[in-house]
Amino acid sequence: MRGFLASSIGVTCAAALALPLAPPASAATTTGSATPSASSTAARGAAPVSVRGAAPVSVRGAAPVSVRGAAPAEASVPGSTQSLPLAPLGRDRAAGAAQQGVTPRDVQPFSLVGVVWDDPAAELHGQVQVRTRATATGSWSDWQELETHNADHAADPGTPESTSGRVRGATAPLWVGESDGVEVRVRAESAPGAARTAPEATGSARHTAFPLPGGMRLELVDPGDGAPSEGAGSAPGDGSRTGALAPQAAGSAEAAAAWAANADLAPFGAAEIPAERQRAKPYTGPRPSITTRRGWGADEKLREKKFVYTKKVKAAFVHHSATGNNYRCSQAPSVIRSIYRYHVNSMGWRDLGYNFLIDKCGKIYEGRAGGVSKAVLGAHTYGFNSNSMGIAVLGTYSSKKPSSAAVKAIAQLTAWKLGLYGMNPRGKTYLKSGGGNLHRKGKNVRLNVISGHRDGFATSCPGKKLYGKLGTARSTAAKYQGR
Repeated sequence: MRGFLASSIGVTCAAALALPLAPPASAATTTGSATPSASSTAARGAAPVSVRGAAPVSVRGAAPVSVRGAAPAEASVPGSTQSLPLAPLGRDRAAGAAQQGVTPRDVQPFSLVGVVWDDPAAELHGQVQVRTRATATGSWSDWQELETHNADHAADPGTPESTSGRVRGATAPLWVGESDGVEVRVRAESAPGAARTAPEATGSARHTAFPLPGGMRLELVDPGDGAPSEGAGSAPGDGSRTGALAPQAAGSAEAAAAWAANADLAPFGAAEIPAERQRAKPYTGPRPSITTRRGWGADEKLREKKFVYTKKVKAAFVHHSATGNNYRCSQAPSVIRSIYRYHVNSMGWRDLGYNFLIDKCGKIYEGRAGGVSKAVLGAHTYGFNSNSMGIAVLGTYSSKKPSSAAVKAIAQLTAWKLGLYGMNPRGKTYLKSGGGNLHRKGKNVRLNVISGHRDGFATSCPGKKLYGKLGTARSTAAKYQGR
């Protein structure tokens, strides 16, 4: 059973307690869809990774990072994931709390980081901190916190996606920009008086701590360059800004299917679905411009082949991605590719969890494959994925206000998509709970047509500042619908 998760902590943290370093973990592995190259490091016992342009970190006795599936530098890079097991770092003597982590080390370049563990039902009661070394400067960042409460973003209980046997527990991922060095530490939360672990005496006080989940691993995601890997090129004679492809250029069957799902809205293989200038019918807002999966560089071979649909879209749940705000809008496709790879390869989901994503400049992106106008079943709001859609604003909005452009994009997107299914953005609706920590399974729950994630599950998502803007989004969306 998934219980209430501890309140969220902001992404940027103050300096934390220094932890003793233990011998580093065993060699890591890297997975990706690229072809192995001669420059890749061997699987175990290989020479340390050579990192160009960055000052090396000297770690005596450190195990090298092994790399499998790395592409040659001159090839199109579809992305990869390095997975490093966490090792014990001793105990926090003040709190009697167990600690695990990864000592400072050189790794292959990555841009997004997260921590996963074996049991998706296990909760991580504790603090996860990471610091990284930028490839451009060779400088180490301050310690940053990873949002530990990610079980609320998931497929509904009992669905094939949640019972596949591949799903793992996970923190929210954090975007750090291109980096080639990493250190992480996880400290269990102290639970005085709770019989969780054997207590340690510290002076006259006795403390206990929650156990850390088993099988914790650090996931380092390289989004790749996003270049189409299916051999796709512009269709002959096609000079449109949507970058349409000839059907024969689709390459993989998965890419062809993903592109065909939007064929009624844009030319086959378009990188962008163009905006409409006016409402197509009463109480349906004009469709905004939407960057397709091809537009942000999705590797369609990562996800499961089939699409899964529900009957309708009765509500929209707004989220924040909790990946931090340290990205440029031009980097948004890379952030999305990283989240996609993290959701599928690291967390074991069938595809990207959200139906749509919005960057801080207000650009809208297609999320889970299956067609932007269709009722695609997502994995965004645990217990309420059926007959709803999930919209994630890239960033963390617990203390930072979302941009007006992002709030406007929420309104534009919901005015169009909810309008297709006859829903009033200012209205209420009923959804049947699939289970969770707020509503029992099978209960009909009355919700706003545009709700925040926290309305369906006890969580801090989408952050206090973004949640406070949903009233504006509702009224603006209703105006776009002509109500």
